[in-house]
Amino acid sequence: MKKLFLLATLFLLTEVHAQFFSGDIIIRDNSVYYLNQVYVTNITDQKTVYTDYFGAFKIPAKVGDVIRFTSIITDRKDVTVTAENIQNINNFVELKVAYYDIQEVVISRFRPTGNLRKDVSSLKTGEKTLALQKMLGLPSPKGDGTPTQLPVAGLSGGGLTFGLDSIYDILSGERKKKERASQYEKMNATITGIKNYYGTEYFTNLKIPAPLIDNFLQFIYTSDNLYPYIQANNYEAVAIYIEKYLPIYQRRLKNSHLMDFK
Repeated sequence: MKKLFLLATLFLLTEVHAQFFSGDIIIRDNSVYYLNQVYVTNITDQKTVYTDYFGAFKIPAKVGDVIRFTSIITDRKDVTVTAENIQNINNFVELKVAYYDIQEVVISRFRPTGNLRKDVSSLKTGEKTLALQKMLGLPSPKGDGTPTQLPVAGLSGGGLTFGLDSIYDILSGERKKKERASQYEKMNATITGIKNYYGTEYFTNLKIPAPLIDNFLQFIYTSDNLYPYIQANNYEAVAIYIEKYLPIYQRRLKNSHLMDFK
């Protein structure tokens, strides 16, 4: 009996002394709000948690700890925990979007005259490279549009070679930025493919507002890996994940009062 009493007392003392930094995350860009899951890391003790589907987080922390918030689409944000943060269970953390979609460039019909200098001068800046490649018979660029990642080291001619650009990228932090940019481009290509396949009306019939279709698909993408299905051109399989995450997203959409900002 005494042992049980001691264990209960110890548990209560532990709960009393345990400190947490908790609250909600929202991602906003130019008054447009997004709903995405985010990594929350206590840099001081190297512990990481994941926000739930409603953007809420709770992580062990004490005054002075640095909490880092990161996701696939946002800038990194560090917050130094204060006594007020510990006492308040409804802290609010706002993140900003890091990447932006670039509008498609449409190249006008071009007819070369045979005078290379004249033809190049008549083109717009963004058209010159592709037109020159065509006139000179150069091969078209290969790949899926995402940036290639050079290896740090490799075997060449029987010896070990080092990529100076890759080493510089690692030391300067550029490699991480490139990796995040590559992940974002892959996600964006996946989302565009799904949206084009199903069409806007499909999602609006599911009560997803047209301006939030991309964000809904981002929400699914960051929760489950859809890229292999898109690579295999198996768009039908995505419907399973749409059905799975639709009620979760709709509940979070309702609870966040996101529509109040529209």
